[in-house]
Amino acid sequence: MKQTSFSDLAYEHKKKTTRKERFLVEMDAILPWKQLLKPILRKYPKPGNGRRPISAQVMLRIYFMQQWYGLSDPGMEDSLYDIESMRRFAGVSIEGIPDESTILNFRHFLEAHRLTEKLFRVTERYLSSQDLILSEGTIVDATIISAPSSTKNQDRKRDPEMKQTKKGNTWHFGMKTHIGSDKQGRVHSVVVTDASVHDSVVMEDCLHGEEQAIYGDKAYASEARKQAAEAQGIEWRVNRKARRGKKLNCADRSFNRKSNRTRARVEHVFGVIKHLWGYRKVRYRGLEKNAAQVFILVALANMYMVRRELMAAPG
Repeated sequence: MKQTSFSDLAYEHKKKTTRKERFLVEMDAILPWKQLLKPILRKYPKPGNGRRPISAQVMLRIYFMQQWYGLSDPGMEDSLYDIESMRRFAGVSIEGIPDESTILNFRHFLEAHRLTEKLFRVTERYLSSQDLILSEGTIVDATIISAPSSTKNQDRKRDPEMKQTKKGNTWHFGMKTHIGSDKQGRVHSVVVTDASVHDSVVMEDCLHGEEQAIYGDKAYASEARKQAAEAQGIEWRVNRKARRGKKLNCADRSFNRKSNRTRARVEHVFGVIKHLWGYRKVRYRGLEKNAAQVFILVALANMYMVRRELMAAPG
């Protein structure tokens, strides 16, 4: 039995609950831990004759906190020593905090077995079972995640797996996250490419195939796709694009305004990831490692966006 320390007593009787504490308590309550751990435990090292591995649940909780607070491996270790609410969420005492190498190795373990994509699928299925991701319609969209464009590094060159693209009059270097969400902005599909890939190229990969309506900005406009969708009875709500040298007529502008009321909801997940959790730039070299992080960020953002509904659900 753990002995209560003076710091534990002080923490229990402090006057204010911080926003960080409230957030961690909420996420602890709504995340489906048993389902999330299943694919990890199939691959996780078993206790043997050597050093006993730290619990997979502890390491997963630490990994999630890294995503929410944008922490490096050494920064995560330091935060666990500094912040009691983080230790409580992770389920570790100050004597049992994993070092930065252990935190790094767990991330590499997730990447090597492509487990973040599986965790995204676990959360997507869980929310669908709770009727919190619906299949009637899909909104497709993409966002650029910047990568360092400087060549002032050890290799004297940019990341070769990142590319550049022009948006408006500005050039961007990095990768793209393409998503398909339901009409409430809850994501069911994720595709990661370099930034040079046009949004429409992976449009089909962002659909689940049971749509009754498809929404998107003018980057997805295609007469051939529209005719194919309407032939299957699917409502085509992709924004209409003006012909070169001409302006949209009143009917097309009205159509776009009505579609945008729904289409704008897809931006919610990007707002959570970029503005709330600070993921505006890639953190690693290469598409695969960064894609692994994107899958888990989107999974966690989905859960965050529906936390009120999950907290209010019976049982």
